[in-house]
Amino acid sequence: QVQLVESGGGLVQAGGSLRLSCEAPAINLRLNTVAWYRQAPKNAREMVASLTRSDFADYVDSVKGRFTLSRDKIKNAVYLQMNSLKLTDTGNYYCHVKEFDLWGRGTQVTVSA
Repeated sequence: QVQLVESGGGLVQAGGSLRLSCEAPAINLRLNTVAWYRQAPKNAREMVASLTRSDFADYVDSVKGRFTLSRDKIKNAVYLQMNSLKLTDTGNYYCHVKEFDLWGRGTQVTVSA
């Protein structure tokens, strides 16, 4: 049974924007720490951004000022707004709920020149 649903990935030119979405039909994401990870081919998976239940957001240095996390209480979703995308942002992005150790299946983000 699917517990996390990811969407929003795609192909975008450098400097463009994408918004990734993480939704959980049976989990209240507002009460959990939700994080986004990314992994490029041959690279280790790294945490990009995280949002605690108290709405404290943390970002890896390489995306600060460009990426923003937010919650939607009605839709029970966490969004990752990605602006000014760079070639180095390319990778498969995964949503993760810490308290349940749940992973999404990933959504591909490809930034072209």
